[in-house]
Amino acid sequence: MATEIKVPALGESVTEATVSKWLKNVGDAVGVDEPLVELETDKVTMEVNATTAGVLAAISAAEGTDVEVGAVLGAIDESASAADAPAPAKAAPAPEAAPAKAAPAPVAAAASAAPTPAAPTPAPAPAPAAAAPGLSPAVRRLVEENGLDASVIPASGKDGRLVKGDVLTYLENRPSPAPAPAPAPASGQKTPAAPAPAAPAPKAVAPSASYPPRPDAPREERVGMSRLRRRVAERLKEAQNSAAMLTTFNEVDMTEVLAMRKRIRDQFEKKHGVKLGFMSIFAKACVVALREFPAINAEIEGTDILYKNYYDIGIAVGTENGLVVPVVRDVDAQSFAQIEQTIADYGRRAREGRLTIDEMTGGTFTITNGGVFGSLLSTPILNAPQSGILGMHKTQMRPMVMPDGSIEARPMMYLALSYDHRIVDGREAVSFLVRVKESLEDPQRIMLDA
Repeated sequence: MATEIKVPALGESVTEATVSKWLKNVGDAVGVDEPLVELETDKVTMEVNATTAGVLAAISAAEGTDVEVGAVLGAIDESASAADAPAPAKAAPAPEAAPAKAAPAPVAAAASAAPTPAAPTPAPAPAPAAAAPGLSPAVRRLVEENGLDASVIPASGKDGRLVKGDVLTYLENRPSPAPAPAPAPASGQKTPAAPAPAAPAPKAVAPSASYPPRPDAPREERVGMSRLRRRVAERLKEAQNSAAMLTTFNEVDMTEVLAMRKRIRDQFEKKHGVKLGFMSIFAKACVVALREFPAINAEIEGTDILYKNYYDIGIAVGTENGLVVPVVRDVDAQSFAQIEQTIADYGRRAREGRLTIDEMTGGTFTITNGGVFGSLLSTPILNAPQSGILGMHKTQMRPMVMPDGSIEARPMMYLALSYDHRIVDGREAVSFLVRVKESLEDPQRIMLDA
């Protein structure tokens, strides 16, 4: 009996996906819950697992095909087993060598005097990356490009999964194979000259990563946009077209935040197992300001304004496949440690392509940190239908005039708030950013919500 493999529900407002990669071939044995195929939606890359054991009997949707929810991807033959799957052809055994005739005694004695060195045994080739189940697309690509055996790389991910950092660490620490010793020359023979080392073969580089351009690269390369990249482009342009978007700026003295982090950094990490970063502090400061200026935590629905009395903060994360914004729920009710743990988990799984649809929907306000890439100032675009987004930037020492007239070098950061002017007035936007600045320059305000 054959069981159809169908496109599962993809989440709110997502009705279509693209078949990114089949993890099994027709004739391969599959087990229950074993990943079969990867689907790329406009938000995440997700795996479709087998609902029953058997053999993959058919593939109905090839890689690159657009499919809708409920569409048939292939079929599993439950009546078949691994034994029924076509086995790879085995090499024919080498015929036995005929026994050599007895040689005359003088010849045998000469042969024993100069034994022939044994040929070195070739090392077994590493198993292909596809043989290791559960690899994310980024990890699988890295393993395949470097010809590694995924089963020998120490894994540090959740449930023993291999993550990208594990592969990079393995590559950095992998010892270079020692050259095999040359056989000793027979008596009376000259030692052959060592051959010149061959030039290494050029490594295949994806078009998006070919910088600087390879000498043999074409002048132009056309690469189709991923579904995630297309959706990001649509949403950003939609926000520009629909919202009356405006940006206001301020600057914050990060002296007190840096001093607080330095003072409790080691104790915090030892107790909670995660570093105290900027993002949890900024998220808490935003909650203080959002409570005072609720229009920035609201959105427009038709002719109504929907005010939200909860604070689900989206954290923008850049990945190889594009920008994603996972949401930290109820930031006002979470501790700094809980926020940092959630953000660290989101960042790791975003790079592995393992975020879920639910984790990226329903935010009320967004924070984006261009400072990690060196950005000094920018105007972030709204994450529709939200009405506000805060842009963080690089902390840089600058000369500042102090209240007593003296000049000091202080760690300063520019802040940018982009907002929807249809429901947020300029006074509210400027006051919101001032309140965030005050909370960061005096972190006790965050603790006291003052």
